[in-house]
Amino acid sequence: MGDKNRYSDKELMEFKKLILEKLEVAQEDFKMYRNSITQSDENDVQDTSPTFKVLEEGAATLSKEEAGKLAQRQSKFIQHLKAALIRIENKTYGICRDTGRLISKERLRAVPHATLSIDAKNNQK
Repeated sequence: MGDKNRYSDKELMEFKKLILEKLEVAQEDFKMYRNSITQSDENDVQDTSPTFKVLEEGAATLSKEEAGKLAQRQSKFIQHLKAALIRIENKTYGICRDTGRLISKERLRAVPHATLSIDAKNNQK
């Protein structure tokens, strides 16, 4: 990293490609979670015993709650990825908001929406 204060345009384009790929997957996952919440049960339990029906409805409610949490988490992840794309356009991507130094490429490849270096993140604790 040396004394560089920002990543080159070529490096930023590499990160942009990575983020766009992750964003596409994240948006597909979000749609899947959202659809699992809004779709009515395909496995109707009208012809089963009352006890099984109660268990089945309870499981469906739990499943929808879990899907809701996952959808919310995925939505937040999508927002972070979009913010990272804006930082790429502004050429501020990869700069630690705490130290002002470059975040390592390894960290950005693992967490492309990171705004803190490992050291800054550890110092937050």
